Amino acid sequence: MWVRAEASLGPLPAHPPIPEVPAMRSWALPHRSRSVGAARDLARSAVEEWGLPADAADHVLLVVSELVTNAVEHATPPVVLHLDLLGDGVMHIRVDDGGRSAEEGEWTSSCAPDEHGRGQHILDVLTLDHGTHDCRHGATHWARVPAAVQQCT
Repeated sequence: MWVRAEASLGPLPAHPPIPEVPAMRSWALPHRSRSVGAARDLARSAVEEWGLPADAADHVLLVVSELVTNAVEHATPPVVLHLDLLGDGVMHIRVDDGGRSAEEGEWTSSCAPDEHGRGQHILDVLTLDHGTHDCRHGATHWARVPAAVQQCT
């Protein structure tokens, strides 16, 4: 009996399967530069709990860093991070903010122009797609990242 059951299962996956039910988390973050590291830590805990492979988790964390950094540096409060793993094999990342700020954040204004501005390229490379939805009360910046990274052959 056990042999037949094992035979029907086939080989074990290389990494834990992505959750089949929706896995969602949201966090309100203080509008300050230290929130970027906190957002990364919160996202890391979630993707580890959900069993994402390390390479996909790294991509998610980098995209989270970029989106939260932009909210802190270029927008007004509030800042809210959302991670949704909906069973489609894609991590849906959203950051809500209060809309464009009249002033740049402390990091952006303290460094030379060539020390920032790479976020768009990072998003282009690591995401399936990304964009922004503006509304009356602010903006939502979103990105979709594969929950498992395909290896090049």
